[in-house]
Amino acid sequence: MSISNTTDFTNPSAFILLGIPGLEKAHVWISIPFCAMYAIALLGNSAILFIVKKEPSLHEPMYYFLCMLAVTDLVLSTSIVPKALSIFWFNSRQIDFSACLTQLYFIHCFSVVESGIFVAMAFDRYVAICHPLRHSTVLTNLVVAKIGLAVMLRSGVLVLPCVLLAQQWPYCKTNVIPHSYCEHMAVVNLACADTRASSYYGLSVVILVTTMDMFLIAVSYTQILRAILSLPTKDARLKTFGTCGSHIAVILIFYIPALFSFITHRFRQNVPLHFHILMANVNLLVPPMLNPVIYGVRTKQIRDRLLRLHTHGDT
Repeated sequence: MSISNTTDFTNPSAFILLGIPGLEKAHVWISIPFCAMYAIALLGNSAILFIVKKEPSLHEPMYYFLCMLAVTDLVLSTSIVPKALSIFWFNSRQIDFSACLTQLYFIHCFSVVESGIFVAMAFDRYVAICHPLRHSTVLTNLVVAKIGLAVMLRSGVLVLPCVLLAQQWPYCKTNVIPHSYCEHMAVVNLACADTRASSYYGLSVVILVTTMDMFLIAVSYTQILRAILSLPTKDARLKTFGTCGSHIAVILIFYIPALFSFITHRFRQNVPLHFHILMANVNLLVPPMLNPVIYGVRTKQIRDRLLRLHTHGDT
């Protein structure tokens, strides 16, 4: 009998997500900002996609990359929030093993996609500012599509081994995940095997992607800054730098919480578990909420289109 139970548990059909351990009594209150951030992310990113599609003047590389970012943000937030809200509101904590791995893949894959899109956007700004006469010939629609495909392929290839490794480990400790979603190491830590391969590979992907992408972004903006400083007047410098403001803001919003969450995860013995999990959720929910707001406020073409839609709606 015990052998049968052990065999069944070694291959769990489902996991149990705890939500925010230690804050169970506050789950309903925590759900309010979660729900609000998700609603803003859905409305904002959908509005970006709608406006770019309807406005011919926005059919340019910068806005195509912005649409890729909007789709990525929609996927990221939708991968997390619905299940989290079902835990907070209905205590629906069970998640199938295959669904857990699927959620794991989508969260980590599209986090890498988002980082890659920021590199593409930095390259677009570099060409537009440093080589304006070549911008339309360098970044054609075909090139933009190829860049988007390359970003997706890179992310899929890098993250897939994490899922394949997690799938093959035996799970015999417990099927309870002390998290609100199927985070990679939170799942792997439940395995009753030497999971250093998963740990080392996951850490390598984070370091590789972050350092490579931040280096490429830094190189692009170093060249952009040199070009801006060489402009003859202060007004020209401010106007040109203003075109990069939104991009710099969303990069900082993405990388700073991600870096903080990564540090707290690696030194989690000194950080309360509920704080680490809240930060992990903030890292994934705040950028999708703020990105369309920042671009909507700071980008004149999008702002004007929104105002026209609002005016037509009132008349």
